[in-house]
Amino acid sequence: MLPHHADPIVAIATAPGRGAVGIVRVSGKGLAPFVRALLGRDLRPREATLGPWRTADGQPIDTGLALWFPAPHSYTGEDVLELQGHGGQVVLQLLLARCLEVASDALPGLRLARAGEFTERAFLNDKLDLAQAEAVADLIDASTEAAARSAARSLAGAFSARVHALRDALVNLRMLVEATLDFPEEEIDFLQKADAQGQLQRLRQSLSTLQAEAQQGALLRDGLQVVIAGQPNAGKSSLLNALAGAELAIVTPIAGTTRDVVQQTIQIEGVPVHVTDTAGLRDTPGIDEVERIGIERAWQRIRGADAVLFLHDLTRWGEPRYRHGDANILRGLPEGVPVLHIWNKIDQAEGAPAGDDDIALSAKHRTGLDALRQRLLQLAGWQSGGEGLFMARERHLRALDQVGQHLQQADQLLAHAGEHLDLLAEELRLAQHHLGEITGEFTADDLLGVIFSRFCIGK
Repeated sequence: MLPHHADPIVAIATAPGRGAVGIVRVSGKGLAPFVRALLGRDLRPREATLGPWRTADGQPIDTGLALWFPAPHSYTGEDVLELQGHGGQVVLQLLLARCLEVASDALPGLRLARAGEFTERAFLNDKLDLAQAEAVADLIDASTEAAARSAARSLAGAFSARVHALRDALVNLRMLVEATLDFPEEEIDFLQKADAQGQLQRLRQSLSTLQAEAQQGALLRDGLQVVIAGQPNAGKSSLLNALAGAELAIVTPIAGTTRDVVQQTIQIEGVPVHVTDTAGLRDTPGIDEVERIGIERAWQRIRGADAVLFLHDLTRWGEPRYRHGDANILRGLPEGVPVLHIWNKIDQAEGAPAGDDDIALSAKHRTGLDALRQRLLQLAGWQSGGEGLFMARERHLRALDQVGQHLQQADQLLAHAGEHLDLLAEELRLAQHHLGEITGEFTADDLLGVIFSRFCIGK
């Protein structure tokens, strides 16, 4: 994406569809002549100006507000023009075409913006660091109120501030260690007097705290993928409906009613939980092709789940054939995926096993659901009281993990600093490098391309 970051760009900045207001956004260097040619006048900075927008032959396109943000006081750090008109797609497309038409003389090189390119320029022009830029997309995509608040905190710089504080402490330790390279005969005493070991331990403790908070932020962003599995008529669709509080899936006494996956996102204490109902799992020669495909899709979802709710029918638990079917399913569940055993229909039967991962409930009467919700939160590692959380992504967690590994190596080397001082300095340098990947201080161009390409057009 980077080779063309100097081109002026334009895009519709509002979502497709009809709305009261639609926005066309232009960003680039030296937009003043373009603004004059498009609107027939100069605009006062950061002041809304009402006026008509016309085609080249004077035909009206729309009437709306024009806002002019001269560089560097704009979202992208470049000159920015925003045209706010009525939110019809035809109107916005006409306005976009008019901008491109005027630019042929007044702003050569103006082109349509790629996905995320406005925010990419905000990053390249030091208006946002990379973690804040990612928070823009996270705020747009937030599926719960808690996730939106956390994304807003990241956008305001809460996560970046924590990373910068850790980086500053790491830089101070690096300066201390590298300074000893010039005085090899005094290096051990020098490091001991400066409490290098204590500084490193405090660094690791701060990192551990940051990792735990980032893990919570990642959970708010990505949520938990939960799959309900079990034999036909165990009550899987009823459980999905009960958790969602709506009749999403068809429930009948007929085996094989659910033929395809049905998914709904619910929230538990602000954590998004993506619950998937699947076809009943059975190995019967007489099933039709549609049900067979549904069962294959069920196993695919199970293999990609963060947790499986294995639903057992208490009313049939005494049947040897039913117990054999459950045992076959259990053997087929992938290793490493947590399994919660859910004993359904306690309103009709008794005697549910009481293991650590067993929950008894009635999906029909919606009893026992609170225990299930709390167990899911425990499984996800969620800790209540996260009002100060910030949003984090998987790449942030991986970077922090790399930092932790290098600090661990540095801790081991520090015990023999007299022999391995150069290796100690290198481990600290690598730790700082991975920390800088989070905010974009050290970031490959291909990574930027991946990150910003996942934004929406016009943002």
